[in-house]
Amino acid sequence: MNMLGGIYFPDEGSIRIEGQDAVIRSPKDSFQYGIGMIHQHFKLVDVFTAAENIVLGLEGDKGKLDRASIRKTVREIAEKYGFDIDPDQKIYDMSVSQKQTVEIVKVLYRGANILILDEPTAVLTPQETDKLFAVMRNMKADGKAIIIITHKLHEVLDVSDRVAVLRKGRYIGDVETAKATQQSLTDMMVGRTVSLNIDRPKAEELSDRLVVKDLTVRDKEGVKKLDNVSFTAMGGEILGIAGVAGSGQKELLEAIAGLQHQEPGSEIRYLSPDGKELLLTGMDPLDIINSGVLLSFVPEDRFGAGLVGSMPIVDNIKLRTYRDHPGFLADRAKAGALADRIVTDLEVVTPDTNRTPIRRLSGGNVQKVLVGREIASNPTVLMTAYAVRGLDINTSYMIYSLLTEQKMKGVAVIYVGEDLDVLLELCDRILVLCGGQISGIVDAKTTTKEEIGLLMTQFRREAQA
Repeated sequence: MNMLGGIYFPDEGSIRIEGQDAVIRSPKDSFQYGIGMIHQHFKLVDVFTAAENIVLGLEGDKGKLDRASIRKTVREIAEKYGFDIDPDQKIYDMSVSQKQTVEIVKVLYRGANILILDEPTAVLTPQETDKLFAVMRNMKADGKAIIIITHKLHEVLDVSDRVAVLRKGRYIGDVETAKATQQSLTDMMVGRTVSLNIDRPKAEELSDRLVVKDLTVRDKEGVKKLDNVSFTAMGGEILGIAGVAGSGQKELLEAIAGLQHQEPGSEIRYLSPDGKELLLTGMDPLDIINSGVLLSFVPEDRFGAGLVGSMPIVDNIKLRTYRDHPGFLADRAKAGALADRIVTDLEVVTPDTNRTPIRRLSGGNVQKVLVGREIASNPTVLMTAYAVRGLDINTSYMIYSLLTEQKMKGVAVIYVGEDLDVLLELCDRILVLCGGQISGIVDAKTTTKEEIGLLMTQFRREAQA
């Protein structure tokens, strides 16, 4: 898709548009061919209005912007396809779905007839997803060609007409959506039959393991990222964390792990399996380790907080295990054995474990190493932020099974995810964050995607009554 968008240039092959060979060397060339790409991470200027972002980079009449004409055109596009957009609203005042709307209108304003949407629903609530799909159907009816990249198979089956499957960079084939099922698409993606069932056994005993009370966190600019968050994570359960992107999920896990400063009045208590209680508030990660708390954390930022890209797999394993062996020399043999086990069990694709820098591996393989290393440390609290991001379906379900195994061992598992279907199947309870506050904690066995979606935007069912 980046080649169609003019970001990468192909090494071989050809691109044909309207039956003619096309050479796309830049995003400008891409626009000239009527292609518009909406990236997963938006390319907007926060201090500009929607209208200013939409025309940014276009040549105005004698260097001037006809704001009235721009607003009129934007409103016409919005009315035609069913968008809800205020041309004069600043980007920093917008929700995630509104920002995405600006990105889509931006490419339509430039005359795009082929739209590429990269993971468009990853940051949307179910209600916002339904609205986006309605707009996409309107654009299809108007003759637009739409390509949607997504790993959510139920959305593929809901909105598409055809599905093309890629596996490890190779084109496997395409099928008509009406003739496809989640199982058939999964089999094409993985290359063999894979079970799509997530088991959710119930642990015999539950015990309080982590008690968080009035947790408040501010960023470097003094903006509250978490506001008086209180909950209890129990050993023997998986506690899911839901919320649109930027709702405080990252700060919550990092604060528990000692990576974020907690404001006065915040309290984080750890209760060990043998009944001992320890106050973690104010501790840094090394303090937590030295206190004997067996806490593992799979961070959202793989290289920024999880692994060292210039080191091979074995050395990244040693970062977690070297303290187990007093003295000047770390036990490389043990780290090597663990690395081999992770590579085998999680099917990590790598030339070797001792020499190849881990940054040379694909994102999915890097994530496998990180998850495998943290689970191998036998934690009593396991926190994961988007643990299956970038993984194929087969490995994703393998990770779900590993997390369930940890739960059944009495581990308190905290799982931050973006796929609500997985959260509903995998977790026992789901904590919903909205704007850094808890808007609800629900039973995953009895709640619905719609209820969680409303909580993600601070609405509640009783408010609709």
